[in-house]
Amino acid sequence: QLQASGGGLVQAGGSLTLSCAASGRIYSSAVMGWFRQDSGKEREFVAAIRWGRGSTYYADFVKGRFTISRSTAENTVYLQMNSLKPEDTATYYCAQGTSPENKPGAYSRWGQGTQVTVSS
Repeated sequence: QLQASGGGLVQAGGSLTLSCAASGRIYSSAVMGWFRQDSGKEREFVAAIRWGRGSTYYADFVKGRFTISRSTAENTVYLQMNSLKPEDTATYYCAQGTSPENKPGAYSRWGQGTQVTVSS
């Protein structure tokens, strides 16, 4: 089970940190990712991290603003979001899977989503 939390309402330019707590063992070969989906749009890749090596991957539209990290001791993945924009408004989902990191089909385990709303 993946439990996402940390969403909320924030003004443009503000920050939020999302958390995704995982139950059970996460193998070092696993990839943990964050995706987002807004109403009427397809789910899109945001960021991912390889559980073992900690290698990170980002969508171009969040580079320099978002940071993904993980705590292996706490079995938790984080998404630090800075300089938020109204277009970042969406439901954010964490997921566990394999490569390729930016494809939803590579992920077999999904959290329930947490809403992020950025006001202008």
